[in-house]
Amino acid sequence: MNKMNVKPGSTAIDLCCGTCDWTIDLARDSRTGQMVGLDFSQNMLDHGAFKIREQGLDKQITLVRGNAMQLPYEDNTFDYATIGLALRNVPDLVTVIEEMQRVVKPGGMVVSLELSKPTWQPFKGLYYFYFQNILPLLGKLVAKRYEQYKWLPESLIHFPDHKQLADIFRKTGLNHVKAYPLSGGIAALHIGIKKQESE
Repeated sequence: MNKMNVKPGSTAIDLCCGTCDWTIDLARDSRTGQMVGLDFSQNMLDHGAFKIREQGLDKQITLVRGNAMQLPYEDNTFDYATIGLALRNVPDLVTVIEEMQRVVKPGGMVVSLELSKPTWQPFKGLYYFYFQNILPLLGKLVAKRYEQYKWLPESLIHFPDHKQLADIFRKTGLNHVKAYPLSGGIAALHIGIKKQESE
């Protein structure tokens, strides 16, 4: 949120918003701007709606059940388009990034926060050992769910690292792309700006 520097009155769409934590943060920083939280799962949206009502933000945030690959909004609608910890889960990440870019205004910001791949050894080796072997076992023992925790590392194997994802941002036409590896590279924040007409 600090890197985004959301201005008062700004509008945003939060894709794959889940239970709306990021949507709520966007609304708080914007103070008055209209926010849209979009997710494919009605169950997630229902949980999010409860949290939004608790925070008294139901006049500022609209929740929509929809497809991140086919956003039901016109071009140049929002100041920000965000997606948090969900880009790994979409059928075509390029299409989603293009859709995010389409619905933001010229000069608007496209933002992704996602798990990534550490690049520094020996941390990289330790991380992958933990992620692929220990985490699924902990999931089985503690949460009684093995498949979900086994799927998490598998979903990351074919996902681009932070440099590759930054290149994808650029190839879709975004400008001033920045990638910020976080926590030793296990996550990364990507920000791109939609071109102005003069660029």
